[in-house]
Amino acid sequence: MAFDAIVVGAGPGGLACAIAAAEAGARVLVLEKAADIGGALPYSGGHLSAGGFSAQRARGIADDPARHYADIRRINRGTGREDLTRLSLREQPAVLEWLFAAGYEIDPATPRIVYGHEPYTTPRTVHAAETPGGPAILSALRRLLAPHTEAGRIEVRCEARVTGLLTEGGAVTGVAADQDERAPAVVLATGGFGHAPGLFAELEGAPLTTSAAPTSTGDGLLMARRIGAALQGLGQYIPTFGGLPPEGGDPRVDWSNRPQLVAAERPPWEIYVDRHGRRWIAEDEPSIDRKERVLTGVDRMTFWMVFDARALRESRPMVHGWSPADLDARCGRRRGLHRAGDPAGLARLAGIDPAGLTAELARYNAAVAAGTDGAFGRRHLPAPIAEPPFYAIENHPVTLITFAGLDVDAGLRVRREDGAAIPGLYAVGEVIGSAAVNGNAFCSGMCLTPALAFGRLVGRRLASVREREPRRA
Repeated sequence: MAFDAIVVGAGPGGLACAIAAAEAGARVLVLEKAADIGGALPYSGGHLSAGGFSAQRARGIADDPARHYADIRRINRGTGREDLTRLSLREQPAVLEWLFAAGYEIDPATPRIVYGHEPYTTPRTVHAAETPGGPAILSALRRLLAPHTEAGRIEVRCEARVTGLLTEGGAVTGVAADQDERAPAVVLATGGFGHAPGLFAELEGAPLTTSAAPTSTGDGLLMARRIGAALQGLGQYIPTFGGLPPEGGDPRVDWSNRPQLVAAERPPWEIYVDRHGRRWIAEDEPSIDRKERVLTGVDRMTFWMVFDARALRESRPMVHGWSPADLDARCGRRRGLHRAGDPAGLARLAGIDPAGLTAELARYNAAVAAGTDGAFGRRHLPAPIAEPPFYAIENHPVTLITFAGLDVDAGLRVRREDGAAIPGLYAVGEVIGSAAVNGNAFCSGMCLTPALAFGRLVGRRLASVREREPRRA
């Protein structure tokens, strides 16, 4: 049976594309390599953002896409693509209303300003009340998908292995799969490559500690590159600011238990040191963006939070979801958590230079006694780090999303190195790279929401093309 389009990948971008195309009358085949749909949504925090939607108006928040864009440009210093960013922002309020109409419910405390990355100036981020929030978005997409699969407008095949793109005369005409399929248009919505160490090293040039979906292996990017597609977003990588190392045989990090490193949410009692035992920033630096950028200059982008018994007792919880007793009980049992009776012993357990750490603690404690940190200008100096036992929490730059991706034009058509669009080939979601809209930064809600927005835009475009062109048999 003939299809108007083939969508490779059933994550947020792919599902939004297929649903929008079907809503406009197209017939779509969705091929997903995993056993179920959803892509990265089961692992995602599910943060969405927009400027000027009903939940903002209900709380008296004045906002619009232009203000949203100004905030993004401030955060990423103009390193994202203006054409794609503005295109997405115009669509994003409608994306949220679409999800709300499908029963997606947000946390009553949202829209809010999120401080996990550089914050917006306006509350515009929403998420579900449950954690992680991605599954709630997936539930809404399932409800939107169901009538189209039941009516035969969308066919979803899970555990489908797509190995390449079929071409004819320079145009993409279908996909090579377990069963080759042809259609006038192919949409790559295959996600990023945060679970592909070799590709990550090549394109991002950074150490990889991942919380990405196991299916994020760069399949669509590699397929398109084999037929001459260009890349964008190279050199735009920036790390997340810290996360625990993986444990056991699982290469993925459990992001739900992450160190609380945002000074606005938990004023620090600890110091951050590198493997030489040296501090490298004011731990109470209010800008998480600045912390992320300075971290790129730290050896292996790895650091340790070092603190004492008093800090564990009196600070707000050091790790999300863990009480002080939970953290203490995991020391020596969970990778990256260490406890010892003296700083030198702690350093040896953690892999830090003992002399360096001992000297750094002495300098820091002297700064606390003097009431001023001459080295880095830290202002929050609650107590010396002097009461045993001493603790160290190892932190790595955890990869949630990847920045490089397929180059596309303002119509989301994949481009060659010379800038010409490859006929019949589109891309949406993380496969075009987070840097397309985020640039060299993290902007709240600007991974999932653009994936949904671009998916809907391409889906409607495919349906309009269908009305003008006959389908291939």
